[in-house]
Amino acid sequence: MGLKLFFREYGKGDPIVILHGLFGISDNWTTFGKRMAENHHVFIPDQRNHGQSPHSSLIDYPSMAADLEEFLEDHDLREITLIGHSMGGKTAMQFALDNPGLLKKLIIVDISPRQYPPNVEHQQLLHAMLSVDLSVAQSRGDVEEQLKDKIKSQKLRQFIMKNVYWKDKQHLDWRLNLPGIDENLPHLMDKIESFTTFTKPTLFIRGGLSGYIQDTDTPLIKKLFPMAEVKTIPNAGHWVHADAPDEFYQIVNEFIH
Repeated sequence: MGLKLFFREYGKGDPIVILHGLFGISDNWTTFGKRMAENHHVFIPDQRNHGQSPHSSLIDYPSMAADLEEFLEDHDLREITLIGHSMGGKTAMQFALDNPGLLKKLIIVDISPRQYPPNVEHQQLLHAMLSVDLSVAQSRGDVEEQLKDKIKSQKLRQFIMKNVYWKDKQHLDWRLNLPGIDENLPHLMDKIESFTTFTKPTLFIRGGLSGYIQDTDTPLIKKLFPMAEVKTIPNAGHWVHADAPDEFYQIVNEFIH
């Protein structure tokens, strides 16, 4: 049984489901989602332990794929275009290999099916968040102030701050299940494995300034997704949709149609 995921919904038409990455929330994808919603029915869930979705001590790709399967069942969705970024991309790959009949097309954003080494930046972000003393924070600004020494990039701090909310009138809290993610972080680096292949149209979009998809990943991508094509957006980093929104939209739109 999967968890019941919080989600945002826009537009009407053929269904598109978008999955965010690690430490992200559905809100990260609303600008793109609303743009796609001019001609499509767009769903953007929060994955387990993120945003407003339930927490669980189990965080791996089979369990997140099971959440998505239940989500599609609850909303009577099939023949979907599934888009996943980073961690969401690995969930999307796992889901597509497990449930090919529910998909029409698959789009993976800046992640490969391979095993990744332990990510130092992820660890640093986690430890920065875990180090915040929320009991003394009177405002969101206080939380950001505590993060400044550990997260130098303002852009990264703003991304992380989207996870802070008022639990009640006096207390701020993290939406993320930080202890759970910390404990399960190695699972989120796991390779996506399957005895089957996904033979429907598949697009991998990578940022030219990002190292997440290497040329050496192509054989593994083609083994699992024989119909896959890889497109590069030269001046984008890992956050392809935020770094090059128009180019990203154009590539996705052309592939869907």
